[in-house]
Amino acid sequence: MFTPPRCPYRHCPFHAGPVPGFYHQHGSYHPKCRPRPVPRFRCLACRRTFSRQTFRADYRDHRPHLNQRLLELLTSGVGLRQSSRLLLLSLRCTELKFRKIARHLRRLDLNLRTEFTETAALQLDEFESYEGERNTRPLSVPTLIEAGSRYIVWSESATIRPRGSMSKRRKRRIAAAKERYGPRKDRSRRALQRTLRRGSELVRNLPQVRLQTDEKSSYGPLAKAAFGSKRLRHEQTNSRIARRTWNPLFPINHMEALVRDLLGRLRRNSWLVSKKRRYLDLGLAMHAAYRNLVRPRFNRDQESPAQLLGFIRRRLTRGEAISWRQDWGRDSIHPLSRTCATVDAVARKALRVV
Repeated sequence: MFTPPRCPYRHCPFHAGPVPGFYHQHGSYHPKCRPRPVPRFRCLACRRTFSRQTFRADYRDHRPHLNQRLLELLTSGVGLRQSSRLLLLSLRCTELKFRKIARHLRRLDLNLRTEFTETAALQLDEFESYEGERNTRPLSVPTLIEAGSRYIVWSESATIRPRGSMSKRRKRRIAAAKERYGPRKDRSRRALQRTLRRGSELVRNLPQVRLQTDEKSSYGPLAKAAFGSKRLRHEQTNSRIARRTWNPLFPINHMEALVRDLLGRLRRNSWLVSKKRRYLDLGLAMHAAYRNLVRPRFNRDQESPAQLLGFIRRRLTRGEAISWRQDWGRDSIHPLSRTCATVDAVARKALRVV
């Protein structure tokens, strides 16, 4: 039986500080997309009503039964247009569903993570993509992972200036893009700082931080600023070494190959390319959460990266990953809780058990 953990309205005093019995039963209603009635409640403080559906990730969705199928398609390399054809949805509806699911999964991934153990080894690398047009609007995608578990800590895109050979035709196209979109600024350094900052949140209490990168000159100073020079153990590998399994950077090179295969937006010279950078970031967040929480680390494994790190007790199903809303931070309902306990409450209980 569903028990509301708090009032869902942020301005209500029972949202931040709920007490037992802060609500009364207020009947139920029968939605067209659900086989069973949905219970309703009334908050005794703000007097507003809400239901079990208010706490669900598919709150106010049309055709919510297609969300799980859409997640499966988008994390398997299928584009938005083909997904809309397969699901018999309009392209606009598919786009909106993708954005909502991706934002939800990004919050879920951030809410469930805790700190790494001393055995953690971070790996950082960048690969390139583009938005709209390859020759005029390139992007850099810094990615940070935990090497042993293949857990994706963070990945985002940043604009960079066009480089390489410059034919007359390419120069004209770059000039036309500059006139349309403005000067192309190099923001890769800021993206690297944000990516390393996400990693520093997970290793803030470790006496030593192990970071593996290639020999790019900017990585060292940025890593020292993020983790502290005294506890940083920075290992560098020449990027020209063959990308085989014996390469120290094989885990992140393998991860980059996987994301290019399973996220159609990152394929080279593809019609699926993102026209705007922010939607590529949503695709990266969706892939990272799906990879961390739902899929096993390898085909021969049974555990997901987050499970191997102790963030969750078992892998999530696709339905569980898009079950409860996560926009209340660690006060959101844990996707594996049968009693609708919050993420923070489940984490505290796990610490007491240990």
